[in-house]
Amino acid sequence: MSFSPTAVPDLPAEVAGREWYHTLELAPGVLTPGWFDTRKVPARLPIPASLAGRRCLDVGTFDGFWAFEMERRGAAEVIALDVLDPHGWDWPAGSDAAMVDALAARKRGGAGFALAQRALGSRVERIERSVYELDPERDGSFDFVYLGSLLLHLRDPVRALEHVAAVCGGELLVVDAIDLPMTLAHPRRPVAHLDGVGRPWWWKPNIAGLVRLVEAGGFELVAPARRISMPPGGGFPRPPVRPRTLMSRTGREYLYGARRGSPHAAVLARPTQPHGA
Repeated sequence: MSFSPTAVPDLPAEVAGREWYHTLELAPGVLTPGWFDTRKVPARLPIPASLAGRRCLDVGTFDGFWAFEMERRGAAEVIALDVLDPHGWDWPAGSDAAMVDALAARKRGGAGFALAQRALGSRVERIERSVYELDPERDGSFDFVYLGSLLLHLRDPVRALEHVAAVCGGELLVVDAIDLPMTLAHPRRPVAHLDGVGRPWWWKPNIAGLVRLVEAGGFELVAPARRISMPPGGGFPRPPVRPRTLMSRTGREYLYGARRGSPHAAVLARPTQPHGA
């Protein structure tokens, strides 16, 4: 697959008119102000330099950075999975309905992906479906699967991984948020922090916990897990340094992420019983 860039009238204005999760260069000098700027991250991850001839899946694509990256690496087919309406996300009981509505308004039905796809001339196919609904009978098998920054937002990450394992005939790369203090305090013991208060942030494990989640979902490691940081982009919230901010766990996490990047870990694995084997 290859890109065939398409001229989009008033592209800078289109970019400025919406919020972005990913930083994407849609045209020379036209950069989306994403929460995260992951453009240098692929070089630090165990993604094959060439995905020629492979069928690939990006789970939880959002603005599509990783789907477009797999396409750029020559994938024969890339499917980008996403739940476009935040009302369908794993919200904990008691969540503020106004917050859900506000997030839905910002996401705008995945308009960012659609604009990026048009500007890049991408042939990635986006499918609106939950990871819990992946089905080998309908979706077939994938040679390479990227699952990024999603387990954090799932009520049942192990069930999600089981569904990914059912359609994975090759390798899975999980890149997800970790709890850095717990990683340092418990380098070998699998532990996780449970949030689930008013927002779809559920489990934040240490690295050992993330590895255990992947294994419990039906995978075995191909290589040792590695710690990485997701660099903040132009749209990352930067709260002021105040005592109240420092007293809040969320505030401390935002401050750290704004300065050092969001702590993540990368786990390369393969299913213990590959689909199609």
